[in-house]
Amino acid sequence: MSFRDKVVLITGASEGIGAACARAFAGRGARLALVARSAGNLKLVAAADDLPLAGDLLDPEFRCSAVDRTVERFGRIDVLINNAGVGLYVPAHRAPLEEVRRMFELNFFAALDLAQRAIPHMRRQGGGAIVNLSSIAGKMTLPWFTLYSASKYAVGSLTDGLRMELRRDRIHTMTVCPGYVKTRFQDHVLAGNAPPLEGLRASWAITPEKVAHDLISGLERRARTVVTPRSGWALIAAARMFPSFLDSRLEKLHRKQEAASP
Repeated sequence: MSFRDKVVLITGASEGIGAACARAFAGRGARLALVARSAGNLKLVAAADDLPLAGDLLDPEFRCSAVDRTVERFGRIDVLINNAGVGLYVPAHRAPLEEVRRMFELNFFAALDLAQRAIPHMRRQGGGAIVNLSSIAGKMTLPWFTLYSASKYAVGSLTDGLRMELRRDRIHTMTVCPGYVKTRFQDHVLAGNAPPLEGLRASWAITPEKVAHDLISGLERRARTVVTPRSGWALIAAARMFPSFLDSRLEKLHRKQEAASP
């Protein structure tokens, strides 16, 4: 699959995984529409020929505008990358519902809305691809991240269902499940603190560039699911094969996180 002159719409594009994807697709000759809240940060990522779209994806009108302006500028959308997302480090039994709804609005409903708006254009042009960023936490529930895990499970299920719905339209959908990525994700969480997993992060941490590389590689081979790093598949398999053992280990880590929280 060649990406030269393909139109790629990327959300959360001003930093982290989104910015790395923008650089990677630009290096392959793609034309980019880049979405983020900060116009200033977008200027640091967008090239002269790119379309920067600054706004809040929690606003349905902005989501509609982002798709419409991309089509107006480039005439089509070949790849939609739903990368924008936010975390919530609060136990599910006491999480403020307002924050939970805000997280699901960005992590799930914004991705669904953008897909629904992009799909008619992809149908008319004879095909396309939708990439939804999930997480290894969307394959196994992390107790310090229960509601985030739930939102990412929903993203994975949505992606699988869309693939079956849209196969005859030549629209491929793919889920990308990163592990711990060296970004400022934890600086932007809605509430709560990350667990004390410094040693685990050091051994599992990957760069945004690694995620972007594996994402593009997955699109090229029309993968259904990309787990990055690939060693994450072993952890997912352990969760399915030895659930009681893994539950007990994760529960202990959760207790440490609770004890460390103010």
